[in-house]
Amino acid sequence: MQKRFQPYKQRVLEFSTLAMFAYATEVLAGPPFFTDDPAPVDYKHSEFYIFSTYDQTRSAKSAALPAFEYNYGVLPDMQLHILVPFARSIPVDASSEYGTGDVELGVKYRFIQETDNSPQIGIFPMAELATGDVNKGLGNGKTWWRLPIWAQKSWDEWTTYGGAGYVINTAEGRKNYSFAGWQLQKELSEKWTLGGEVFARQKDAVDGQSTTIVNLGGYYKFSPDFNLLFSAGHSVNGENHTVGYLGLWWSFGGDEEEVTPPTLQPAWSISQTTH
Repeated sequence: MQKRFQPYKQRVLEFSTLAMFAYATEVLAGPPFFTDDPAPVDYKHSEFYIFSTYDQTRSAKSAALPAFEYNYGVLPDMQLHILVPFARSIPVDASSEYGTGDVELGVKYRFIQETDNSPQIGIFPMAELATGDVNKGLGNGKTWWRLPIWAQKSWDEWTTYGGAGYVINTAEGRKNYSFAGWQLQKELSEKWTLGGEVFARQKDAVDGQSTTIVNLGGYYKFSPDFNLLFSAGHSVNGENHTVGYLGLWWSFGGDEEEVTPPTLQPAWSISQTTH
């Protein structure tokens, strides 16, 4: 016998999917993909994103309108991370809701540098704080955790990165699960970089399904420290998701070091699922 959820619980599941599919990232992610990379912000530099995400399923539409992300290079090879979303949930059979979602905090640490023959490797643990109103379907209801490890290798105009991790979520109706993703991108010109990814996660809810998404996107560089980021994708198995991301990225700070534009990382993530 299938478990029936009250409307607000259903919206919680829909929001959770947005959190992992959209902002980034649970599973993990950074703009504009689900898959992340191990490269932190340069020491004493900052980067800021303002973006929106979209996730449509058979039973609902969810969006972050807008979300804000800030990263700071607090130490060499280490950055601090915060993301604050304003979420909108539009279920088929219930009224829509809008408000602050769950705030995301994280620390990215690169512990192996890239060489000619080996990739750089890092970790990016995150906590999704239960700041969203669970009764309105704008939050998970309990703080949950993402624990990934990422690797990256570059050559000429090509860059590839990916990894795997585990999510710990003890909220009602949710499950702990593992996830993995891999991305490949190419610098087409001084202005354009395009890439694609395959991202998969195990069942994240008691009555959910394992899901795989194929995502395409990239960024356009107005200048080295101001970029437009975008992506769109669809599930190829499991739950039905159509997702999108559109955002702006700024980098600033530091006096002598050159600013490094962002690689195509994630800003959302497949975390919770819509049912």
